[in-house]
Amino acid sequence: MALHAASSTGHQRRPRHPLHGLANPVLGEDLVVPTERLADQPLPAETAYRLVHDELLLDGNAQLNLATFVTTWMEPEANRLMGECAEKNMIDKDEYPQTAELERRCVSMLAHLWNAPVPEHAVGCSTTGSSEACMLAGMALKRRWVRRRQGAGQPVDRPNLVMGANVQVCWEKFCNYWEVEPRTVPMEGDRYHLSAEEAVARCDERTIGVVAVLGSTFDGSYEPVAEIAGALDALQETKGLDVPVHVDGASGGLVAPFLDPGVVWDFRLPRVASVNTSGHKYGLVYPGVGWVLWRDEDALPSELIFNVNYLGGNMPTFALNFSRPGAQVVGQYYVFLRLGFQGFKAVQQASRDVATWLAGQIERLGPFELLTRGDQLPVFAFTTRPSTTAFSVFDVSRRMRERGWLVPAYTFPANRSDLSVLRVVVRNGFSRDLAGLFVEDLGRLVPQLSRQSGPLETDGGTGFHH
Repeated sequence: MALHAASSTGHQRRPRHPLHGLANPVLGEDLVVPTERLADQPLPAETAYRLVHDELLLDGNAQLNLATFVTTWMEPEANRLMGECAEKNMIDKDEYPQTAELERRCVSMLAHLWNAPVPEHAVGCSTTGSSEACMLAGMALKRRWVRRRQGAGQPVDRPNLVMGANVQVCWEKFCNYWEVEPRTVPMEGDRYHLSAEEAVARCDERTIGVVAVLGSTFDGSYEPVAEIAGALDALQETKGLDVPVHVDGASGGLVAPFLDPGVVWDFRLPRVASVNTSGHKYGLVYPGVGWVLWRDEDALPSELIFNVNYLGGNMPTFALNFSRPGAQVVGQYYVFLRLGFQGFKAVQQASRDVATWLAGQIERLGPFELLTRGDQLPVFAFTTRPSTTAFSVFDVSRRMRERGWLVPAYTFPANRSDLSVLRVVVRNGFSRDLAGLFVEDLGRLVPQLSRQSGPLETDGGTGFHH
């Protein structure tokens, strides 16, 4: 849904890009094409392609985008396979039964990877991304809470959800859309995410669940899921409150199983009711696919599942979206099939190695201080040292953009809004060579910035919102 206002004048504006309206620059044919309304006549396919292609040259270079967690490179074979499935609608499971079968296999693979007690009993589905997956998981938490309360003859008003201030904005949306009170734990000192003590302190009989984040977008760190679950176990023993946990593994759900097998965060913890991940982040697929799984059928209330029969068969659906691409699900199955466990481990380890090396090199430059080192998610955050007064992290972000590097600078939420940082996300395809070029550019920039009389940028005007 576009939120940009349409032109109010009604007059045709000449395209801003110098080549936008040029059908043939050699012959100088000048073609003015409307950009705010439909043209009266169609264009040749090649001309339309060139106009759009040339305008998109103004976008940033995806490979130099260190802001996004989203996959920016896939193998040619994956591109070809996804292109062959571009017209397939994932919801049409009767017309495209094999695509539906590949989705089922992906769910099964994730159930095994995340140690579901009985993988065959786990239920799950693909989504358009982790935001939709979190909405579904949140709805299941709320509905289970309502069931329990109604069964005990208790009121079902004023439900709440406990989470850290570092959660992705989709959880704020969930609470807003589904009328749940967000009990958000603010950051404090050097604690940049949710702790077990703070989570339990905010739980009561109206708490539908606790969200634990496996891989914070703010700094790449894992929240202590096992400690949170253990504290909730103790809470049930002492006060009788049975509060489930949802693990938002948007990024870490496809990193930790391969690189940190000793970290217990998944269905091995009986209190974990559901887990989500983004296939288009460290699942290594282009944007448009996420996954959500529940440990068993009891964790997903049956009334949230709908059956539709007008597509040619009676098919269950429990996603928020209806029509959506099947190509991304096919791409996910390709990646799972192509890499296997050891392949995934190698890819994610390579990203972590680059991240930790790059973090160390930045620390050696002098004016920067690391908050994290990329040794959990291949992501780290850093800020300027207190003694660095000539420039801000926002100055660094703006100047690095001049060299093509997209590095987000942003301020942390309450109670650490005094802290502004830069964040680097290392993904598959960001090589050690590129990391070396990044350090060289940053190193050349530091002396220039140090000659400033003071920071030129002091807020998030150049920041990113990922």
